[in-house]
Amino acid sequence: MFNDDVQGTGAVIVGGFINAVKASGVPAKDHRAIFLGAGSAGVGVAKQIVEFFMKEGLSEEEARRKFWFVDSNGLVTLDRGDKLAEHKVYFARDDNNGRQYQSLSRLIEFVRPTILMGLSTIGGAFNKDILQKMAKLNDKPIIFPLSNPSSKSECNFEEAVHNTEGRCLFASGSPFPSLEYNGKLLTPGQGNNMYVFPGIGLGAIISKSVSVTQDMIYASAESLSTSLNKQEVADGWLYPDIRRIREVSVIVTRGVIRAAQKNGVDRAPELREMSDEQLDKYIVERMYDPFNERENKLSEATQLHSTTVTSAGINGHAYTPASGVNGIANGLSAAHL
Repeated sequence: MFNDDVQGTGAVIVGGFINAVKASGVPAKDHRAIFLGAGSAGVGVAKQIVEFFMKEGLSEEEARRKFWFVDSNGLVTLDRGDKLAEHKVYFARDDNNGRQYQSLSRLIEFVRPTILMGLSTIGGAFNKDILQKMAKLNDKPIIFPLSNPSSKSECNFEEAVHNTEGRCLFASGSPFPSLEYNGKLLTPGQGNNMYVFPGIGLGAIISKSVSVTQDMIYASAESLSTSLNKQEVADGWLYPDIRRIREVSVIVTRGVIRAAQKNGVDRAPELREMSDEQLDKYIVERMYDPFNERENKLSEATQLHSTTVTSAGINGHAYTPASGVNGIANGLSAAHL
């Protein structure tokens, strides 16, 4: 079953995360992530990032050990003394040497993370001290305050930029405006689920998949990460311009279809023979376009009427679409469909 919080959010965040890791200049094996917030959404995001680390050559155990989770009781550990919720156990630490960390600032000093992610809904949790610590530890700290709405975001874009000297790789759950820093216009990334939803849905429909696999979800993230154009990459963006959503959705849809084919859950074998260029054209032709909806419905209705009347006829007589039946066909051109 598809879960928006776990898989949808996770796929979008992984798409931006892949680009952040590339931009950071730090090899995947050397990254360390602190997650503020250990709910199902945060754990779901982290598990999909585990998959990214594994594709970069780490074992599952090595990838899992890249994460430190913090909840309302502090660092999530196996020896904390409380009963952990089942979803927290996977990332619970056992290497804390009996020490418990309630302070995010102290945990940053202990872990020395390259990545700071927030899914806590604690507005302002990434304060000046926290952000400056991240900037001191990293040339390009990855800062992802993902909580919504903006009032509950762990920090805003302006705070992140000014407290990291403009060096942070930033993406948020809430929208924030661009700002000018040292003469350069900086634009924040926003991990909006709409980047992947259309592609996952259309890819499943076009490929006639019997199920939506985890590989299809991950493919949507990976495809999203490749959808930036040269200018967006040059400007340091982690996500493509939302105004290109239809173009981006074609790329995501193609990735989802190819993953379905690889998993053997597709039922449209004719698509397997298409090149990527041919498949992209096929996808575009089947994308919903609100601007052409009236014309599309008129065409579908006329074709349906033509097929029905020509094939069956009325009282044994075949009618042409132009003559209409009780005025139906003629009336279609004037109907507000």
